[in-house]
Amino acid sequence: MNSLTAHVPVIGFAAHSGTGKTTLLTRLLPVLSAQGLRVGMVKHSHHDFEIDKPGKDSYRLREAGAQQVLIASPHRTVWIGENVEPQEPELTELLQRIVPGNLDLVLVEGFRHVDFPKIELHRAATGKPLLYPEDPSIIAIATDEPLDTTLPCLDINQPQAVAGFILETINTHRTGTPT
Repeated sequence: MNSLTAHVPVIGFAAHSGTGKTTLLTRLLPVLSAQGLRVGMVKHSHHDFEIDKPGKDSYRLREAGAQQVLIASPHRTVWIGENVEPQEPELTELLQRIVPGNLDLVLVEGFRHVDFPKIELHRAATGKPLLYPEDPSIIAIATDEPLDTTLPCLDINQPQAVAGFILETINTHRTGTPT
């Protein structure tokens, strides 16, 4: 399994908008955590967003011209970076900010046009075409309909099944053989 980080497996979730990537991930993360995995997340957004609120110190410092703001407390740390010119984020650069010693796995939502192992999410009701025929980095499909493919098909409504596939995949990555 190719990985964008040397020590932590990276698996993406790719789908057309409205397929339920975030919904599945919010159901999948507790299942993986219950297995003892420390999971990091990288999420791509096509929209401008704010994580700090007007009036808060971090917001005021960023608005005053700081290109990077790091907020730290005993409970969490947040890094905020400003892009001088709007530009698409590079997954490899984002993964370099992940602290590998604290994680067993990184899940990525989005970045469907980047070449790294991904699980495609597909729902028949969206009417959207499958991505896998054009993307050789897709390693499985989580779907709500039977598909005629040689790729593993998982039930998109069963996060335990998706977690099982991920665990098998990362164990194979670590040992070189399926467990």
